[in-house]
Amino acid sequence: MEIRVLNYFLTIAREQSFSKAAQILNVTQPTLSRQIKELEDEYHITLFDRTTRTLSLTEEGLLFKEQAKQIIRLVEKMEAQLRKQEVEIAGEIHIGCSESKCNRIVMKAIARAQKAYPHIKFRITSGNAQYVTEMLDQGLLDLGIVVDPANMSKYDYIRLPDYDTRGVLMRKDSDLAKLDAVSPSDLIDKPVIISSQEMVKNEIAGWLGGNQRALNVVATFNLFYNAKLMAEERVGYVLTLDSLYHESEDSILCFKPLKPKLTIRSNVIWKKYKLFPKAVEVFLEMLNQEISANNDLAG
Repeated sequence: MEIRVLNYFLTIAREQSFSKAAQILNVTQPTLSRQIKELEDEYHITLFDRTTRTLSLTEEGLLFKEQAKQIIRLVEKMEAQLRKQEVEIAGEIHIGCSESKCNRIVMKAIARAQKAYPHIKFRITSGNAQYVTEMLDQGLLDLGIVVDPANMSKYDYIRLPDYDTRGVLMRKDSDLAKLDAVSPSDLIDKPVIISSQEMVKNEIAGWLGGNQRALNVVATFNLFYNAKLMAEERVGYVLTLDSLYHESEDSILCFKPLKPKLTIRSNVIWKKYKLFPKAVEVFLEMLNQEISANNDLAG
């Protein structure tokens, strides 16, 4: 499979016409048709529905389109890094982040790297641990930041200092708002909203003594903002992290820690045996320096 042919395919899919795509690509329409036919024959698939007047993608074509776009993005990213490294330390660093206050030290390292190497650019993508690891495995991220619990068997990692505390976000007029901390027995008969990540569900089950089914889980979420809205609208009690919500006198919500206490660490991860471009290497050096400085202050 050639990158040139993938670009041919994506142009046809975008224009929904072989003739228009041929004009844009500056090739003849027969040449374009032959290249796509050879691609279909090679992989025993049908990419386009040619039975209607309007050209459209088949189900196989829709899936192939998403895969082709990922391949093109990876190639463009690699070419950009190689071109910039010829003259200076430069390039783009793609980082996926779960939500955590522990990310602050990573942002400090980003600020430090920008000052020292202004031609390094950072692309930050937010998502839960499952999303971040999937993107990392596909090669669409250089680094990921995930909160515990996480399966680290496929990754090298740097553990970040500081930690988050798990607890319950609720309305101030709710039944549990008068408590200083929330125990498993307090939640048994209450509507609960938890993260959709299996690792988090397992962690909560452990806190409950191995019986997650004892909870009345009425909704799940993968990022915090919608969970906050559900809490405001009385959908239920949200199991989340303390750093994601900042309470004020005017707020209708409050946060109560769990009892027994449950603290969460965060990690910067990357695929094992990965060869990094120079930009990522110097950034990781700066991150380690920030962590060392933070540990010195804490000590």
